[in-house]
Amino acid sequence: MVFSSLTFLLFYLPAVLAVYYLVPAKLKNPVLFVFSLLFYAWGEPVYVGLMIFSTVLDYCCGRAAEAYRGTKKAKAALIVSVVVNLGLLCFFKYTDFLLTTINGVFGLSIPLLNLPLPIGISFYTFQTMSYTIDVYRGDTKAQKNLISFGAYVSLFPQLIAGPIVRYQTIAAQIDHRVHTADLFSSGVKRFVCGLAKKVLLANNIGLLWNTISQTELSGLTVVSAWLGLIAFGFQGYFDFSGYSDMAIGLGRMFGFSFCENFEYPYISASVTEFWRRWHISMGTWFRDYVYIPLGGNRRGFKIQLRNIAIVWLLTGFWHGAAWNYVLWGIFYGLLLMLEKFFLLEKLKKFPAAVARLYTLLCVLVGWGLFAIEDFSKLGGYFGAMFGAGAGFCDNNTLWQLSSYLPLLGICLVASTPLASKLYGWLREKCVPAAMTAADSCGIVCGMLLSTAYLVSGSYNPFLYFRF
Repeated sequence: MVFSSLTFLLFYLPAVLAVYYLVPAKLKNPVLFVFSLLFYAWGEPVYVGLMIFSTVLDYCCGRAAEAYRGTKKAKAALIVSVVVNLGLLCFFKYTDFLLTTINGVFGLSIPLLNLPLPIGISFYTFQTMSYTIDVYRGDTKAQKNLISFGAYVSLFPQLIAGPIVRYQTIAAQIDHRVHTADLFSSGVKRFVCGLAKKVLLANNIGLLWNTISQTELSGLTVVSAWLGLIAFGFQGYFDFSGYSDMAIGLGRMFGFSFCENFEYPYISASVTEFWRRWHISMGTWFRDYVYIPLGGNRRGFKIQLRNIAIVWLLTGFWHGAAWNYVLWGIFYGLLLMLEKFFLLEKLKKFPAAVARLYTLLCVLVGWGLFAIEDFSKLGGYFGAMFGAGAGFCDNNTLWQLSSYLPLLGICLVASTPLASKLYGWLREKCVPAAMTAADSCGIVCGMLLSTAYLVSGSYNPFLYFRF
């Protein structure tokens, strides 16, 4: 799926852009809608009908919620949207998880459905559901054109792995978009930057995690166990932020302005700050549609802690149908509650370096819970991290460390604002024509290298496609 969809995107995008810019304004949304469905069908042909069903359902629910606002019919439309969207998500994503749990607890052998997960269902169901909620609340107007609404739901730049684009943030752009040369060129630059982050950084550092995660637990040293989680942390960041950059860049090429989804989360000085910087669109979605409706922090401290617990239990389930994701959500929920209770104030009294080190250690432990689905291996891996494996270090670990040290250094710099600040400084000091030439050279090189690696590389996972 990953290879075929990215190949389809890279090789057919120029033709789609040509058609898009040649047709009159009234046909741009239909072109986007058709191509988005083709893009999805290229990698997931079975579930195109499911996306069309979800589109028509929420279009009708949105129209009804607006037409009957303030009445029981509007509330009924809202309930239908929420129940059906969550029902589809739960059926495809969690049925086998539930059946496996029942079989394990009661000693039964109920056959599993083994349904393939519709790619991106967690993203587009959240988008369509939030649309109906916003129309019901009066936060946005219902979209009158079904094709235009379909273009929003299926919008291929962010269809598969986010960011979660809420309708109200781009409602005006759906019907009236501005297309400029500057916006297009900045979109190309952002797209290539994201592609390089995913293909050149995430894929390559992911090989280190892949190697370490397949090592026998008895052969893991302290250094290799920590090194593996560092590698996975970099892979997750460059994989997901890279796709978000590609989505934002593609959006600009077609006249859209999507929200930022990452803001250098690894420089955070608390776990609370980390989650304000990581997957921002998901955090704001749960805040606006779960946390605040439950009362947020307005009904006392105990209710606030309860709301945090609920949000993070749901966040864990949203990420995957396995108990390790639930544990991961509980882990972060507890950390955030501790920070709300007293830890944030304590952290402010320490040097920034100490607060950042604490945050990174918490995040690495979190990545361990996230990455290792097999509970029988989870304890052994954490044991190796704290000395219960093959000692502190060995020759194989030293070889891995020395082999990947340059890439680790690049990932470290690229995950901080240092590279961006250096680029800004160069733009101020250098002749504009020289920077334009350098930008063009960088875009061409990044595109060629990424495409060559994508075509020839065998290890090319997209971590967030499964969500």
